[in-house]
Amino acid sequence: MQNNENQLKQGLSVRHIRFMALGSAIGTGLFYGSAAAIQQAGPAVLLAYIIGGAAVFMVMRALGEMAVHHPVSGSFSQYASHYLGPLAGFLTGWLYVLEMLFVCLADITAFGMYMKLWFPHVDQWIWVLGIVCFIGALNLCHVKIFGEMEFWLSIVKVTAIIAMIVIGLAIMLFGFGQTTEHATGISNLWAHGGFMPNGISGVIASFAIVMFAFGGIEVIGITASEAKDPVKTIPKAINAVPLRILIFYVLTLCILMSIYPWNQIGQNGSPFVQIFSNLGINSAANILNVVVITAAISAINSDIFGAGRMMYGMAQERQAPESFKKLTRNGVPWMTVLIMIIVLLLGVVLNYYLPDNIFILIASVATFATVWVWLMILLSHVAMRRKMGAEEIKTLKFPVPMWPIAPAVTIVFMVAVILLLGFFEQTRDALYVGAGWVALLTLAYFLSVKKKLSASHGAK
Repeated sequence: MQNNENQLKQGLSVRHIRFMALGSAIGTGLFYGSAAAIQQAGPAVLLAYIIGGAAVFMVMRALGEMAVHHPVSGSFSQYASHYLGPLAGFLTGWLYVLEMLFVCLADITAFGMYMKLWFPHVDQWIWVLGIVCFIGALNLCHVKIFGEMEFWLSIVKVTAIIAMIVIGLAIMLFGFGQTTEHATGISNLWAHGGFMPNGISGVIASFAIVMFAFGGIEVIGITASEAKDPVKTIPKAINAVPLRILIFYVLTLCILMSIYPWNQIGQNGSPFVQIFSNLGINSAANILNVVVITAAISAINSDIFGAGRMMYGMAQERQAPESFKKLTRNGVPWMTVLIMIIVLLLGVVLNYYLPDNIFILIASVATFATVWVWLMILLSHVAMRRKMGAEEIKTLKFPVPMWPIAPAVTIVFMVAVILLLGFFEQTRDALYVGAGWVALLTLAYFLSVKKKLSASHGAK
């Protein structure tokens, strides 16, 4: 057992954890990605979000069962190591770090672009540098300060989405601010080519974007070791968050597609600007800019936290450099935060030279990494259950519902989403990049990490 100086501090309440997961999962995927998903599936995209949300909920319940039973830092990479073997843990941990980095790269660049609206003559890289330094400093504070900041950032996003839902309902029910040429109402969901205009293949194609949108919610598992009372806080957070995200995505998009024909959404910028513009609010762009900037900061904040804690947990398992275990007096792993900041600064340089369409690749690679992590969580959970006796299973405080059918169906679904990336041309490169990373990491494991692990077990 490590001494207290080398331990993460417990300072996150249910409120912090719940909103951290919302912070990670409500961001670019909802505010901008939803338009692309709608174009692929039409109104039937709602089915994709419901199915995706149900699958993510099963992942969260599997993670919750393990986190309550055995709370550890870097949770799911350690569970994969313990139940599936050290290679599985190594791949899962580093692919999660890759996922967080790719999402952060998209968000910091997006932040620089958002600031252009107000300060068109200031170079984009200055804003990006500023936000990387600010978020880095924030992540070095006591975990309670970090949790509080994330709570308030997420509140702004959630309030904005609720406002959009209310405004959308007012337009539908009362024709409030109605200035459009087309009819509004629920009939828009089937009036323009039917509910599933692009057929079942359109719904299937939308899953790559839909699953990217839910990515980041697994940060709840990482917070287990810093939660004040994991047995109470983790189940509460897990049970509340997926339902809320489903409401935010499904209800918001249902209202959006009832106000506008689905084939008009996203043609004039963000779909959410259209709701404000419909009310004749001239400052719609400014209002949305405040929301998307808050969303970006919140998502970057959550992702740096998650990746940093994952690298700390992996260092404890001897799957990352020893220096990653170094903590500040506040109990924060400062080396991992520093590594994340350095990589993000390199990302700023890359974004300066690479063309704009890099975002589709970034989102698709993030989807690959996200779904891989979710698949490993599910497989680790199955392996844990198989190692437990019937009496031990009865003592579980937060058991998965509908065992074993629901986890098995979810595993098949996750494998299908990964294969799906290779089926469509615009996401095929992401499957190659993802598979390349798995191959490189496997090579790194056998060349370096395996020797360290063998040596440490030999020493014991």
